[in-house]
Amino acid sequence: MTDVLETPATAGPEPEVRDRADVRRQIKLVVVLALVLLAEVWFKLAIDDPTVYQLFKGPRTKENQPVEFDGTLVSWIAVALTAIALLLAIVNRFPRGVPGVLVAVAVGVGFYGAFLMWAYADPTGTFSPAMTNPIPGTIRIATALVFGALAGVLCERAGVINIAIEGQFIAGAFFGSVFSSFAVVSIASIPLFWCPVFGLLGGVLAGVGVSAMLAFFALRYHVDQVVVGVVLVAFGYGITSFLLGQIPDDREDQFNNPGLLEAVDIPGLVDIPYIGEALFGQNLLVYIAYFSVPLVWFLLFQTRWGLRVRSVGEHPKAADTVGIDVNRTKWQAVLLGGVFAGLGGASFTLSTGAFDKEMTAGLGFISLAAVIMGRWHPLYAGFAALTFGFLRNLKDQLSILDDKVPGDLLSALPYLATIIAVAGFVGRVRAPAADGQHYVKSD
Repeated sequence: MTDVLETPATAGPEPEVRDRADVRRQIKLVVVLALVLLAEVWFKLAIDDPTVYQLFKGPRTKENQPVEFDGTLVSWIAVALTAIALLLAIVNRFPRGVPGVLVAVAVGVGFYGAFLMWAYADPTGTFSPAMTNPIPGTIRIATALVFGALAGVLCERAGVINIAIEGQFIAGAFFGSVFSSFAVVSIASIPLFWCPVFGLLGGVLAGVGVSAMLAFFALRYHVDQVVVGVVLVAFGYGITSFLLGQIPDDREDQFNNPGLLEAVDIPGLVDIPYIGEALFGQNLLVYIAYFSVPLVWFLLFQTRWGLRVRSVGEHPKAADTVGIDVNRTKWQAVLLGGVFAGLGGASFTLSTGAFDKEMTAGLGFISLAAVIMGRWHPLYAGFAALTFGFLRNLKDQLSILDDKVPGDLLSALPYLATIIAVAGFVGRVRAPAADGQHYVKSD
């Protein structure tokens, strides 16, 4: 018999097996982008008269008068951008990495524009409010948030949870005011410009002091770091409130009347239309914040010290076996974080005026949220801090439109954004492996 060899049928291409996380990511993107698209369409259709007014050039511009324009194009561009992003998500072609971030930012800017067109159109009274440039207010609010986020990144990269950022803020604000006020009164021979610099020194010393207490209890006595952080926040509020109450009414000028940081224009850059004055006509603290974000990135990811910090935050035992002093490295990172948190606290009084016992208004906790939203990375955390500053500034800008947009809803926007981001739109959020864990050197 002749054996008949059966030729197996040619198999087709194997179906692509997708990871469940990728499927969940696609579903989230589709749902959120669909909701954004529906909202933008509703914003456009709800407008009767698309005429709005804008005042974007800045207060220093003499010819800065409200400019009338038709917001129809802005609304439809926003709808088109979101529709394109939604189609990409539906066919699972939404980009990842930096391109994906750029697409998301474009959709967010479009949504912001469509929302403003709806909010400022069809004024109910005789007064027609004008849209103002959001950048100055965003920078003003985000400066402290950036410093607080950098403090959190440094601490948690070293494995120390820093809940005490709010306490560092309030302490830095108080002692920044006291140091600056004392310099104004007692050192009359120095130029007034240098008095706020003494305030910066006071803020830094206060921030480092609170950080030292955090490190002392968490690293020396191994007290639960979350508990220590909460206690230090309460301590910061309590001690500054007590000290403020000890200042006699006739001595407030000496102890709570700080010299303010003046705006310093950067020649050439300050003349850039619309953004120059907002970004490059700021005070010294804002420029320090600009410089601090890349500085912390460089320290953590481009230096030997940064490698040690990250190693003790991920695997302290392995770091110890190669000769790294784990606790000393943690102390260094926590104290350096205190420097930035103290600068953030000083910004409250040296930019606005006299200290008030509740002036930080919980921004330290928002800085902590920026750390999580930024994946414990200084650049991403700085961007998250800017986002929170923008959302808080949006509340201030739209306070005159309370009949259209409830103020309480706007106040909740930063926290809603945090929940949405941490729920999956910043990817899988994972803290350093040894974050919050105590390390005892074995003999």
